[in-house]
Amino acid sequence: MDTPLPQSFLDMLAAAGTPLFDRLPAALDGEAPSIAVRLNPAKAAGRDVVSALADGVVPWEPLGRYLAARPAFTFDPLLHQGAYYVQDPSSMITGLITRTLLPAIPSRPLAMLDACAAPGGKTTAALAALPEGSVMVANEFTPSRVVPLAENLARWGNPNAVVTSQPVGKLARRAPESFDIVAVDAPCSGEGMMRKDADARTQWSEGLTRSCAALQREILADAWVTLRPGGYLVYSTCTFNTRENEDNLAWLVAELGAEPVEIPIEASWGIAGAIGTSLPAMRFIPGLIRGEGLFAAVVRKPGTLPESVGECRGKGRRASNTRDKRRASPVEAWLADPSAFTLRERGDALDLVPASPLLPPAIAEICRPAVCAATVKGRDIIPDTSLAWSSALATGTFPTVETDTPTAVAFLRREALCLPEGTPRGIVMLIHAGLPLGFVKNLGNRANNLHRASWRIISQGDPSTILI
Repeated sequence: MDTPLPQSFLDMLAAAGTPLFDRLPAALDGEAPSIAVRLNPAKAAGRDVVSALADGVVPWEPLGRYLAARPAFTFDPLLHQGAYYVQDPSSMITGLITRTLLPAIPSRPLAMLDACAAPGGKTTAALAALPEGSVMVANEFTPSRVVPLAENLARWGNPNAVVTSQPVGKLARRAPESFDIVAVDAPCSGEGMMRKDADARTQWSEGLTRSCAALQREILADAWVTLRPGGYLVYSTCTFNTRENEDNLAWLVAELGAEPVEIPIEASWGIAGAIGTSLPAMRFIPGLIRGEGLFAAVVRKPGTLPESVGECRGKGRRASNTRDKRRASPVEAWLADPSAFTLRERGDALDLVPASPLLPPAIAEICRPAVCAATVKGRDIIPDTSLAWSSALATGTFPTVETDTPTAVAFLRREALCLPEGTPRGIVMLIHAGLPLGFVKNLGNRANNLHRASWRIISQGDPSTILI
């Protein structure tokens, strides 16, 4: 990278007085970022979706795969279908943390809040680890980042995930003591991105680290309110300085009464510990691991978690769910378990809101579900792409047609298609590599593409360099 590391940043590393940073400047300047994907266990089971480019398993995530080169992910239908997620290896630690905490949480299923969720990598990693039926509230304050978050959750296919876009303080007022696990991947000074992003270098200053640390404490204090007594808070940043990391961890312990929790890791993984404190934490430092910079720590809120789902109803204000019964019958017939959801109108869309006692009603009132069941166009009810990608869809609901990769890419580009002779007329679900791809309306001589317009592939690049 042509942009040099800020001298004040290098001085800060030297002042830390730890050999952990000895190789960091050279790694940020001289080593290429790792490329990796994390498989979706609900969709990639038995599929070697990265065989041609696989370069080893991420040590702390059995579903993580390093790649030897970066393919044209945009043109791989399996990415759109949610068979895998492209993610930095360091961030995959979220799965291990979640799996480690589960034995200490008596209730099954459980409720989790990802307070700073976009673009959804850590959210989907946690979803892959949570027990079946668990509810995930993925919150993102910045509106422009909500769009990719919602799409990534739709691709992942878990219908018990919902999206909100609120200051964490508002969530705290709506749903105090409502979650078993709360994750705060806080906005930070971004030092961990300095290998990839020149802006992370040019914008850096010690003043930025101070302002970020103050904002992080505000978010942590609000997130703490949403956590049930006995629950766990996962704090992470993509930065190296101790002000935003160890100092905030110490503040959680001293000011909020948080109890530090150690996550067992293997020494061979190369993950470092905390700097200047005995508090347990994990540091991912380029030069020591194959991944970008990350700090992660876990604390527990004093108290006792409830034993059953029935005791888990949030303490926030109540809101009534709504259902349009005129439209319910045809859509509910498409669902594997209609009782698990409430249909709610959003413009011409019919959303699937999880009908779970774990979802605080005041959150259900403002959330956007990961799955939109259908859109209403005049007298027609058209199934949405996100329903095809979701486990909420009942098997055998629509006739299916298997597609090859060029046809799948044409569908994702929202082009008109011609289906094989003998394909039934009406709504047909396309299948690619054994996974649902989306819907078309077969007219006989051609098929109208029903892929959601905002999710279409707009790149005109070469689709021949995909994973499989």
